[in-house]
Amino acid sequence: MSDALQLRPMTAPEVEQLVAWAAGEGWNPGLDDCRSFFEVDPDGFMAAEINGEMIGGGAIIRHHASFGFMGLFIVRADYRGHGIGRTLWYARRDRLAARLGPDGTIGMDAVPAMREFYARGEFRESGLSVRFRLDGAAPTLDDSFRTVPVSAIPREQLAEFDRSCFPSPRDQYLRVWIAQPHSRTFAAVENGTLRGYAVTRRCGTGWKVGPLFADHRDVARGLFQSCWETAEGTPVFLDVPEGNPQAIAMANEFGMVPGFNCMRMYRGPEPAVQLERVYGITTFELG
Repeated sequence: MSDALQLRPMTAPEVEQLVAWAAGEGWNPGLDDCRSFFEVDPDGFMAAEINGEMIGGGAIIRHHASFGFMGLFIVRADYRGHGIGRTLWYARRDRLAARLGPDGTIGMDAVPAMREFYARGEFRESGLSVRFRLDGAAPTLDDSFRTVPVSAIPREQLAEFDRSCFPSPRDQYLRVWIAQPHSRTFAAVENGTLRGYAVTRRCGTGWKVGPLFADHRDVARGLFQSCWETAEGTPVFLDVPEGNPQAIAMANEFGMVPGFNCMRMYRGPEPAVQLERVYGITTFELG
C-alpha cells in the first residue's frame, strides 16, 4: 500500500463501526455491545487509518494491572492481504503490554486460522471454548430453583466470586456488564452465599449467555434455564470451555449444538482460574 498507515486511539463512534463490521462478519454482537465495550475501557481500542479513513481496529482492554485482553480484531475486507493486520496486531499487543504491570498477562481467544500467527507473537495455547447453540425447548427443571437479579448481590460478594472465574479483578467490566439495557441477570443464593450467576444479552440473532459461573452443575443448569426462558424461543448461545467437562455435559444435556471454537491463548504468566466454575465465558471479544 502506498498510502501512509496511521495507528491511533479509537473514538466511541468508531467502536460502533467496528462492532458493525463484526456483525457483518457473522459475529452476532449484542445490541448494547458498542456502548458497553467502550465504557469498559475508553482507552482500550486502536484504529488503523489511511487517508483519514478507519480501515481496521481492535480492542486492547486493560482489566487490571495484572491482566489485559485483545479482541474484536478486524481489518476491512478491501484492505486485507497488505500486511496492515500484522502491523496493527503487533502495535496493539505492544501498546496493551505497556498499559499493564511488568508481570502483566495478555489474553485472547483465537480462531483456528490465526493460532500459528499468534504463537509467533509469543502467545501460548491454554484451552478451547466451543460455541453451543440451542433452538427450541430446553429440558424443564425443578420449579423450586429460585434466582435474584445480580444487582441484589453485595458488590464485594459478587466481585469475590467472579474473581475465582476470571484472570483478574474486573470491577468496571462487571459494573457495565450487569447494567446493559437489553439484558437480564440471574444469581443463585443459598443461605446468604452466592452459588453462581449469569448474564444473558439480546443480540442481532437470539441471546448470548455469558458469563455463566456456578459452584455446581445443578446451579449452572438452573441459571441457564432462567436465561433460556428469557429468550422466549429464539436461539440461545453459550461459549463453553472444554476444560470443564461438567459444562460440556450440561450443554449436551440441553441438546445444544456445537459450532465453531476459539483457543484461549496467553502471553505472560498463565492466570489462576477455577475452571470447574466456568460454564460459559463472558465474551470472545473482551474475555
